[in-house]
Amino acid sequence: MPANAPTSSSDSQASASSLHAVVADDFTAVNRTIMDQLASRVPLVETIGQYIIASGGKRLRPLLVLLSARALGYQGDKHISLATLIEFMHTSTLLHDDVVDESHMRRGRITANDAWGNAPSVLVGDYLYSRSFQMMVQIGSLKIMDVLSSATCVIAEGEVQQLTNVGNPDIDEAVYFETIQGKTAMLFEAATHSGAILAGADPQREAALQYYGRYLGLAFQLVDDLLDYQGDAEAMGKNVGDDLAEGKPTLPLIQAMAAGTHEQAKTIRQAIRRGGLERLEEVLAIVRDTGALDYTRARAEEMSAKALEQLDFLPPSRYRDSMAELARLAVERQN
Repeated sequence: MPANAPTSSSDSQASASSLHAVVADDFTAVNRTIMDQLASRVPLVETIGQYIIASGGKRLRPLLVLLSARALGYQGDKHISLATLIEFMHTSTLLHDDVVDESHMRRGRITANDAWGNAPSVLVGDYLYSRSFQMMVQIGSLKIMDVLSSATCVIAEGEVQQLTNVGNPDIDEAVYFETIQGKTAMLFEAATHSGAILAGADPQREAALQYYGRYLGLAFQLVDDLLDYQGDAEAMGKNVGDDLAEGKPTLPLIQAMAAGTHEQAKTIRQAIRRGGLERLEEVLAIVRDTGALDYTRARAEEMSAKALEQLDFLPPSRYRDSMAELARLAVERQN
């Protein structure tokens, strides 16, 4: 395939599978540890935990822990626990997010809050957070605990910031990036940063992996927000226009308001304030005609390129190669 050829969804999925294959034995251990650590004397905790853990997803955050540690030559086994607790932290945020957003579908399945109700979903999310901190203590690194506990605060702030942004058409690009850094990129960053610390990285390589995770997370969120206006609902496991329906001012809308005519900006401002999908087709046409989708993709590609630059500080290895491929896949994916 030529280097500039478009990548199909199936091609992206195949490439993503090959990334996991590089750490296949580690991933088997992580999956086993996930199920072991979900054990609870309360059956509903296990039921909901297993439901959302098994609902698909790319398991990118635990993958980043494994690749980061291995890329720096780590030979122990604590990276398995670290990858597991990172996945628990992520899963707990999904449970809470779906309650806050009143979501009914995630990854093509009904959400846990839709199946069991809001209260059980929130409480199981709390349980998974608590379990992740138990595992953090067992790893025994104060520096890793500092990174991850700080990350949880930033993530929570990012979620609150996103909530306060809803229905506000005056959010600018700087605030948007601050929000997605907190709610999405922070856990990517924490995964790679903590993996580097576990491997005993020197300051330069530790910083490189920290920023690799940050830029990768930003690229992923930018593409997520792009796909909300041009993606395939079946591939994404959610409906096109969900962000608009919730009144979220993401970058495609922010840029369309900046680049469009007064009337186009007015239409989008009204759509953000009201939420819903009554003007979806009109908004889709505006974000396309103003070049806002191309702009958003260009910013995603910029973040991916910055992530790739950080890998120059790592020694050559198949793990580093996989991390480079992941940065490229971040902007090529269709779901």
